[in-house]
Amino acid sequence: MPKYAHGPLEDAGMDLCSVVDTVLEPGVPQAVATGLSIELPPGYEAQVRPRSGMALKHAITIPNSPGTVDPGYRGELKVILLNLGKAPYPIAKGDRIAQMIIARYEGVELVESELSETARGEGGFGSSGR
Repeated sequence: MPKYAHGPLEDAGMDLCSVVDTVLEPGVPQAVATGLSIELPPGYEAQVRPRSGMALKHAITIPNSPGTVDPGYRGELKVILLNLGKAPYPIAKGDRIAQMIIARYEGVELVESELSETARGEGGFGSSGR
């Protein structure tokens, strides 16, 4: 089961653990099983994010971070891990491999219409300075 390392008042994310032994080869994404299935209420999502220690110490990340688990999904949660390092990285059954945050979201219906004018307009990347 996912757990907060320091409790829900100190940690936003619950640790997700692997239920398999595997090796992450450099540059090869791999879906690692957690053995967990969840049922979220409407209006909530689970976000799956990398663990900072694995990223800093071993260059292990989640390429689609944050991964989104929709409230209608009922399958097993698997975490896509990517080894950005130069050497294979072993994952053992029970290792913490990611963190999961439960968050509210607002569903919206998009409608086609003309956009209002703003001072920024179409100014995008770097438009506000450095």
